[in-house]
Amino acid sequence: MNQARIAVLLLPLATAWGQSAGSEPLKLETTIPMADVQGRIDHLSVDLNNQRLFVAALGNNTVEVLDIKGARRLHTISGLREPQGVLYLPGENKLFVANAKDGTCRIYDASSFQLLQTIEYGDDADNIRFDAAANQVYVGYGSGAVGVLDLGGNRLRDVKLDAHPESFQLEKKGTRIFVNLPDSRKIAVVDRKNGAAVGQWETGGALANFPMALDEANHRLFTVCRRPAVLLVLNTDSGAVIAKIPTVGDSDDVFYDTTRKRIYASGGEGAIAALQQQDPDHYQEIARIATVKGARTSLFVPELGRLFLAVRKQGSEDAAIRVYRASQ
Repeated sequence: MNQARIAVLLLPLATAWGQSAGSEPLKLETTIPMADVQGRIDHLSVDLNNQRLFVAALGNNTVEVLDIKGARRLHTISGLREPQGVLYLPGENKLFVANAKDGTCRIYDASSFQLLQTIEYGDDADNIRFDAAANQVYVGYGSGAVGVLDLGGNRLRDVKLDAHPESFQLEKKGTRIFVNLPDSRKIAVVDRKNGAAVGQWETGGALANFPMALDEANHRLFTVCRRPAVLLVLNTDSGAVIAKIPTVGDSDDVFYDTTRKRIYASGGEGAIAALQQQDPDHYQEIARIATVKGARTSLFVPELGRLFLAVRKQGSEDAAIRVYRASQ
């Protein structure tokens, strides 16, 4: 069979996946170097107005402040203790940084980088989320709690859980928080109004559920487990597992792209898995983009149509942020 005939036969496969022939769901656009940054890199946050990226360089005990357009480093916040979660709030121009080793959440002025306040959580402060409706910040920490802060850094209350919270997602049109609890092998459902867990969902036998994303419009929750490496799709009305799809290993971040109806999961196995949502109950992997072993944390910014992947230092290769452009 000649090459032209093969191309004609393959074309329907590409279009069936929601891709034009020859296109890629994510294409490497540029790399932002971070010379002298050592060790593991954790989560990221973005300042859209000033085109800055904040990177929790956990193993380096720093937060790196990067210029997205200029693809260069602007500043380093040092003296941290294993920073894991970062959250930039544009209205306040503040940066919240959660530290694993000393359990603090530190608040910085995001222009001068002066330390404004330190909140003591005792142990393993981790992921941070913002509740825009209530103007409150949520910090997962310790052996089982989510702390709630006002924008001034005042502690309002704690939500008690039975294991350390990993990624968690807040409804925008509802009052629930969905929390990954890998040590207790479940997802907790928390009501923000009463500040207590109101339910728990099983993960269908899959373990180590760390990253999470939410498609609120379609009532779907996405969580990636590491043992085995599968993407779980849950119905947020019932907690039922709708789909279980093999995916990239050692994933620590997953995102739902509402514009393109795609899911991106970055994994330390050395790849980004891109899946197409055919409808709320059906998903198909459309690409497995090779990256670097250990590059498991990332940030998808829908306003920019970009995915930022954290790559740790490997031998003579400096640590860096790889910037991928999402195709239409």
